[in-house]
Amino acid sequence: MSLLCEKQSAMNVDLVPIRCALLSVSDKTGLADFARVLREFNVQLLSTGGTAKHLRAAGIAVEEISDYTGFPEILDGRVKTLHPRVHGGLLAIRSRPSHQVQIREQGIAPIDMVVVKLYPFREAVARAESTFDEVVEQIDIGGPSMVRSAAKNHAFVAAVTDPRDYGRIQEELKGNEGRIGAATRFMLAQKAFACTASYDSAIAAYFSERAWSPEGIQKAPAGFPAFEALSLEKIRDLRYGENPHQRGALYGLAASAPCGVAGAEVLHGKEISYNNLLDADAAWELILEFDRPAAALIKHTNPCGVAQSGDLEAAYVQARECDPVSAFGSVVALNGEVDGATATELASTFVEVILAPAFSDEALATLTQKKNLRLLRMGTRDTSSMRLRQISGGFLIQDRDLFTTGPQELKTVTKRAPTAEEMEALLFGWRVVKHVKSNAVVFSNGQRTLGIGAGQMSRVDSVKWGAQRAILPLQGCAMASDAFFPFADGILAAASYGVRAVIQPGGSVRDAEVIEAADARGMAMVFTGIRHFKH
Repeated sequence: MSLLCEKQSAMNVDLVPIRCALLSVSDKTGLADFARVLREFNVQLLSTGGTAKHLRAAGIAVEEISDYTGFPEILDGRVKTLHPRVHGGLLAIRSRPSHQVQIREQGIAPIDMVVVKLYPFREAVARAESTFDEVVEQIDIGGPSMVRSAAKNHAFVAAVTDPRDYGRIQEELKGNEGRIGAATRFMLAQKAFACTASYDSAIAAYFSERAWSPEGIQKAPAGFPAFEALSLEKIRDLRYGENPHQRGALYGLAASAPCGVAGAEVLHGKEISYNNLLDADAAWELILEFDRPAAALIKHTNPCGVAQSGDLEAAYVQARECDPVSAFGSVVALNGEVDGATATELASTFVEVILAPAFSDEALATLTQKKNLRLLRMGTRDTSSMRLRQISGGFLIQDRDLFTTGPQELKTVTKRAPTAEEMEALLFGWRVVKHVKSNAVVFSNGQRTLGIGAGQMSRVDSVKWGAQRAILPLQGCAMASDAFFPFADGILAAASYGVRAVIQPGGSVRDAEVIEAADARGMAMVFTGIRHFKH
């Protein structure tokens, strides 16, 4: 293998010939085709055990790394690429004469490309049956070392860590007679360092969640880890942030399967905005509360109409009728496939975004006639248990609010218990009020919201605001409150609007006064013992 000695400075090296590549990947998707292109340009291929076997099975000539280094793989493969002939070949600066003299004296030849896919550590963690020792065995050592060496010396070396880049690199090799440009090498270095940082973050998170004991490493007691590392990958730039003078971008968790709103497939419409995404997330989190066909309309992250019915079309119409004015320009989430009839109703209203798990061909034919309407097809549900929020100088982390309440968890505190119909309305409102900004109240029957009071500084004002905004009659309805009533005034106001049943957490020092006010007006009231603040 010949030595490459460039006389110009590192900053002036543009196209670098690829003469030797080291391939060592855990995921071999597309590798054989990529290796064949390298061989078309007479690139010498070095490889490790499983990767070498895979390439030979595909009829591709490859040299085992142990033959190249003259040192066998040892310690069950833990040591194989940690060798001066590997890292000297990666780290030698081609334009520095002293480096060239040293590697020549040691019989080291330059390695111009590494193709590495790290051990599947995250996959091992995700398997419920994996033991601590099994997970630790999937901590890659040699791979990140090679990636970092190659990326550090990107002026001369290409560090390939993402199989999605194989096609781009192949085209560049073909267009430049087997050479890779400086811009591409730098891009690959950026991705390489992000790859190793993300990988180390996953390892740090796994270890932070565990504790040592004489019996062995165990899952730590309930609580938050001492260190929390985040690794994010940009999905796309946004037109702007909340306002046009602010920049904005959408990021997803690096190396994780796309999920939730961030991982939704955009089927149609103009570019989705920062505010659209916030509203879409609020809508999707709310609609996941329902098993029956349901629709939720969101405006500025607050629900303005929610309904469930026997089919999506009826659910959407009922949700829209809760507040037709606010429905204008809203974001709509539905929990089933959008059919033609539902699409026709959706198209009759000006909405910004529609989220659903699926759209029929007929629905798409109708909705795509509106060129600006964004259609998002939702995929995998976000199953993460934590929520993170930034404040100045730090972050707040909390458990996700996944608490659900059934009739058996409720405590009737008034003389009159709710009827079966009232109980259905109470539970419907309780599912919705959890997604309304505090102070929050929701007026509802068992099928839909009738009025929503959100974000008022006083709870009685939320009651009055929600009732005064109601389009539909409130007589005989139920009311849900996300937190306790500190005074009886909220109950008195609700009774004046016709509310017959109330669900609330309880826990106020004036609970007795509140209950007495409800009893005096023949209302039923149940306590949940759980608060649903949403700030």
